[in-house]
Amino acid sequence: MDQVVAVKAEKAPVGERLRRCKQETEKQQKVEEVAEKLEKECQGLIEFHKSYHELFQFFCNNTTIHGAIRLVCSKRNKMKTAFWSVLFFLTFGLMYWQFGILYRQYFSFPVSLNLNLNSDRLTFPAVTLCTLNPYRYSAVQKELDELDCITHQTLMDLYNYNMSLVQSKWAAQSTRKRSSRSLSHHVQRHPLRRHKRDEPASLKGNSPPVDKSDWKIGFILCNETNEDCFHQTYSSGVDAVREWYSFHYINILARMPNTKALDESNFENFIYACRFNEVTCDKANYTHFHHPIYGNCYTFNDGNNSLWTSSLPGINNGLSLLVRTEQNDYIPLLSTVTGARVMVHDQNEPAFMDDGGFNVRPGVETSISMKKEMTMRLGGSYSDCTEDGSDVLVQNLYSSRYTEQVCIRSCFQMSMVERCGCAYYFYPLPSGAEYCDYTKHIAWGHCYYKLQVEFKSNVLGCFSKCRKPCEVTEYQLSAGYSHWPSTVSEDWVSHMLSRQNKYNITSKRNGVAKVNLFFEEWKYKTNGESPAFTVVTLLSQLGNQWSLWFGSSVLSVVEIAELILDFIAITFILSFRWLRSRQLPASAVPPPGAHDNTAFQPQPSGPSAPSRFTVEAVVTTLPSYNSLELCGRDRDAEIGLE
Repeated sequence: MDQVVAVKAEKAPVGERLRRCKQETEKQQKVEEVAEKLEKECQGLIEFHKSYHELFQFFCNNTTIHGAIRLVCSKRNKMKTAFWSVLFFLTFGLMYWQFGILYRQYFSFPVSLNLNLNSDRLTFPAVTLCTLNPYRYSAVQKELDELDCITHQTLMDLYNYNMSLVQSKWAAQSTRKRSSRSLSHHVQRHPLRRHKRDEPASLKGNSPPVDKSDWKIGFILCNETNEDCFHQTYSSGVDAVREWYSFHYINILARMPNTKALDESNFENFIYACRFNEVTCDKANYTHFHHPIYGNCYTFNDGNNSLWTSSLPGINNGLSLLVRTEQNDYIPLLSTVTGARVMVHDQNEPAFMDDGGFNVRPGVETSISMKKEMTMRLGGSYSDCTEDGSDVLVQNLYSSRYTEQVCIRSCFQMSMVERCGCAYYFYPLPSGAEYCDYTKHIAWGHCYYKLQVEFKSNVLGCFSKCRKPCEVTEYQLSAGYSHWPSTVSEDWVSHMLSRQNKYNITSKRNGVAKVNLFFEEWKYKTNGESPAFTVVTLLSQLGNQWSLWFGSSVLSVVEIAELILDFIAITFILSFRWLRSRQLPASAVPPPGAHDNTAFQPQPSGPSAPSRFTVEAVVTTLPSYNSLELCGRDRDAEIGLE
C-alpha cells in the first residue's frame, strides 16, 4: 500500500507541486501581515508605564546619566542599592546647591570695569571764575548800609570792636526817618547773642556743643507764634557773624523784583587779560552771572558759541587769565578770604562753586593741568543710574542737563517751597513761587534751618531719590604755584597794568593773580562697565557643574524632564482610576468569586425550564499534508537522487 502511494506521488505532475508550494507561501505571508497589523492597532500614540516601579526601572536602564544603572543592577544586593541611592541623591543635592550659587551670582548682576585710553584732540571744558566777594550793588546800597550799622553795634556789644568805616557810612543815613517795618525791626527778631555753655538755656540748641570754650554764640530763630524757638549756634564767633550777616543779606537781595538790577558787571576791571591758544579772548567767549556769596562770576567757553579745542597740550595752548584781586567796595563780613575762585566743569553743567571750586592766591601764578576722565555705567538691573533724569521723581529746576548735584539742590528747593511756602535765594526759583523774605514770610528762617537738619540726615530722601547719571565727564586737576610777578619785574608789570586798565593798584603783589589752565596730554581715560556674568557664562557654568557631577549632556536633562512628565502623567492616571472606582455604586461591583464572562452566566432555575448550558464548538482546521512536501531545491535534489 505504501508503495502504491509513493508511486502516485511520484506520478503527480511537477507543476502541480510548485503551485501548491507557492500558495502555502502566500498564505504564510498574509498571516504575518495580519498579525503585524493587529499589533500596530493595539499600540497607542502615547504609552505610559503601568507603575512607578516600571517607570523608574526603565529610566535607570536607558538613561545616559552616570550611576543610574547601578540602582537596577545592584537591586539583589540591598546594601549596594542603598549605597548607590544615597550617593546618587547626594550628588544631585550638591549639584543643585552649586546651581543655586550660580543663579544668585547671576541675578546680583555683577559688572566688570573696562579701562580704555583714548588719544584725540580734546574739547576745552568750561571755566568759571568768580571775584570771591560779593559786590556792594547800588540797588541795595541803603539796606546794606543799615545792616552794616546794626552789625557794627552788635560787634561792639559782643567783642568791643569798632567798625569805623561802616559807621561813617551809616552816619549819613541815621538822620533819615525809617518806617516801623525797617530792617532793624526784623533784625531784632533774630538777634546775635552769646551765653555760657553751662547756663540752662531756655532755647533748644541746634548745634553740638564744643568743649574748647565756655561760651557759644549764635542767633535766635522762632516760628510765627514764637512758641518754637532755638539757637543756631556756632563754636567760632567768625562763623556765627558771617552766617548771621549772610542770613540778613539774603533777605535784602530777595526783595529785588528783577535780578537784572544786580547786574553791574565790569569785565575789564576784574579780568585784565585773557588768552586762549595764544589768541586774545573777547566778550563773545564768556557769560556773566551773579552769585550771592562769590559775587560776579564769568564762565568761559560755556557752549553758547563755538567750543574751544586745544590744538596741542601744554601751558601755551590753554586758557591764561590775569585777574584783579583787590577788594575795594566789597563786603568784608561775607567773605574773609581774598583772591579769586575757579571751577572747571562741563559745558552742560552748572557751576557749583561750593563743591568743585578752588581759590587762587593773590600775587601767585597758578598753573593747573587737566586730565579728562569719562565714566560710563550700565543702567537697568546692573546699577541704579539714570540716562537723562527723566525717570527721577524730582523736577529739574536748572536749565542744564541732569547731574546728581542738580537733582539734590532741586529736591531741597521743592521741599523748601512745600514746607516753608517760599524758595531759598541760592537756588533757582520754581514756577509760581517767590523767594524767602522775612518781610513777607516772617518765620522762613526757622523753617529753613529746621529743614537743613532733615536734609543732611536724609529725612527728606533727596540723596535716595537722586541717582547718579550713567555718563559722567570729570576733569582731574593738579596745580603748581609760583610767585608772580617776580621781585625784579614787579614794578614794570604793575605800571603797565595800571596804565592799560586805568586802575591804580595800591598793593602791587596782592592786587593781581595769574591763572593758567591747560591739558597735560591728549590722552583721556574712559571707565566703562560690561556685564561680568552673562547668559552665556551662566549656561557654561551650569554645563560644567552638570558634567562634573554626572558626566552628562543636555540630552540627559531632557531625559530627566521626560521622567518628570511621565511621573506626573502616571500619577494623574492612577488618581483618576482611584476616584472613578470610589464613585461607582456598590451594585456595580461584582461579589467575591464572581466573574464577568458572559458565556458562563447562571440561568434562572425553575420547574418548567430545564437546565441547559451553551457549548461553543471549537473547530480546529487540520493541517494540509501537501504542505509537508518538499519545495524548492530540496525537492529537486530528491528527484535527482531518484
